[in-house]
Amino acid sequence: MKFIIGKKIEMTQIWKDGKVLAVTKVQAEPCTITQVKNEEKDGYRAVQVAFGKGKEKRTKKPQSGHLKKAGLKGVKVLKEFKIDDKAELNIGDLISADNFVAGDKIDITGISKGKGFAGVVKRHGFHGSKKTHGNKDQLRMPGSIGCTGPAHVFKGVRMAGRMGGEQVTTKNLEIADVDLENNILFIKGAVPGGRNGLVIVVADGELKVSKKEETKEEKKPEIDQKQEEKTEEGSENKEEKKESASEKTTDQEKKEASSAEANKEEKN
Repeated sequence: MKFIIGKKIEMTQIWKDGKVLAVTKVQAEPCTITQVKNEEKDGYRAVQVAFGKGKEKRTKKPQSGHLKKAGLKGVKVLKEFKIDDKAELNIGDLISADNFVAGDKIDITGISKGKGFAGVVKRHGFHGSKKTHGNKDQLRMPGSIGCTGPAHVFKGVRMAGRMGGEQVTTKNLEIADVDLENNILFIKGAVPGGRNGLVIVVADGELKVSKKEETKEEKKPEIDQKQEEKTEEGSENKEEKKESASEKTTDQEKKEASSAEANKEEKN
């Protein structure tokens, strides 16, 4: 099983084989493996995956220590996926969009758009009552919710209530195209959730991982060391200049003192 965490961008259209396809763009940035669970220690095999960059100051100390093992400072999302026994994964490995190709069948999970409090017609598709012939103000009413015998409403009765904002999985969607340069998946059809919503893409196949490369943040300490060396050299040069200046002043004072003594002897 292969998987990745992404962010829904928008719906758009692309041309493929002379036809226009309605697709959803999903930003599938490389996800870092932060923990590998095994049967001996945890009782099951799974991996914990991090997505997105978060602010370090908003990360608590236990979590920051946990993320440090993978070379991360702050993340937005941590998700767990079960893996096969054959998979060999390590902390710090990257899962990128190159796991998917055009034509893959996927299952995508997201949080649907929240629609607030809705009636039975919108929420459950009730057709409503008749508008005339003895009815009045009953067009979108739910009608009877049960008999009087039990004296309570059974669980599961379809009624008005909060609609949307739930986890939804859409199955058997097809990947139309993959943009590896920008880490974008073009998924044929609609994807649950609104723009910038978190989605999880799962498909059958072997999971490929790559080793983490050194980022600019990791190279900063070397730059800092060079800057420190430069500052140390500059301070040493300043000290040498001060010493040379003090030596010059002492030499001038000696010359002035000797010239003053010579003038006094001439006067005498």
